[in-house]
Amino acid sequence: MKTTEALRARRTYYNIKKEIPADIEKVNEMIRELTELVPDAFNMKSSRIVVAEGEMQDRLWDTIYEAFAGKVKREKIDSFSRGAGTILYFYDRETVERLQKSFPEYAQNFPVWANQASAMLQLAIWSGLRELGIGASLQHYNPVIDKKVKELLDIPKSYELVAQMPFGGIVSEPEPKEREDIAKRVRIVG
Repeated sequence: MKTTEALRARRTYYNIKKEIPADIEKVNEMIRELTELVPDAFNMKSSRIVVAEGEMQDRLWDTIYEAFAGKVKREKIDSFSRGAGTILYFYDRETVERLQKSFPEYAQNFPVWANQASAMLQLAIWSGLRELGIGASLQHYNPVIDKKVKELLDIPKSYELVAQMPFGGIVSEPEPKEREDIAKRVRIVG
């Protein structure tokens, strides 16, 4: 699948299931490979990934539900826990701080660059999942869930949670995307 085809196929899938059309180890290998390939500023390698699968997938979403003390509907949380797994995206604050000290003239930019690298990694993995026939969505329940998730998964204190990506087998396709007038967002000058 070409890059544009993978991006076109990448959608937000809420209706997912535990059964996926690829071996979970193939998914994990793709995540490892893309984490190594996606660049970031100064080659800082700030992105960190934790994949919850199996029983931990269910425990993760139960913990997230508890963190909200009923303020998020159980049906919404259950739609994510029905997936095969969840990819948790972090960046390592210690890595960022080390580079801030080494390059003080760029210090304020390193957290921004770490988030940009995370965003590139999220899109790469999301597209990679879709290439494997797997659906996913991107969630942002942080910072409300940070403490409980770190405790559950024994995450280092220096890791900053950026996003959560539940993934699974596709139960149903989302509605087609509405085409936009891209000229409103892209301007070519020469």
